[in-house]
Amino acid sequence: MKNLILIRHAKSSWDAPLKDFDRPLMKRGILDAHNVSGNITEFLPKTYIIWSSPAARATETALIFAQNISYPIESILYKDELYTFDGRQLEKVIKSCDNSFESVILFGHNEAITNFVNKFGDVFIENVPTSGFVSLRFEEDSWDKINKGKTHKTIFPKDLK
Repeated sequence: MKNLILIRHAKSSWDAPLKDFDRPLMKRGILDAHNVSGNITEFLPKTYIIWSSPAARATETALIFAQNISYPIESILYKDELYTFDGRQLEKVIKSCDNSFESVILFGHNEAITNFVNKFGDVFIENVPTSGFVSLRFEEDSWDKINKGKTHKTIFPKDLK
């Protein structure tokens, strides 16, 4: 069985004239990331790896979550291919995961995340919001064979207000 948790980066700022890749989190995003990450412990697998897009807003979100779930920040794996908005590209990266890992927590971007969870989960989600947490479970033992899984848990900032 494979477990995949997808987390959309927290709300980012458009205030500064920066490249998309370099946009930081805004205050609300930081608060939402802390709030969601403080409410996920019981839904995490026993062991897992964390992958993140290297974009500033995804990196900052991953660091907040890692600190709040006591995951060593130096163990976060940053993958350039996760800086994508394309669900097919995200699928390709996930299906390339080493099968020795049963569970992956992934920090990335929309539309890729919403498209992926709707293709591979069994619950339609119109839009995974910023700081949104979606846990999927797959019966397959090989990442490259994952197909339709079960949407195990969703936690969105609005659920916690």
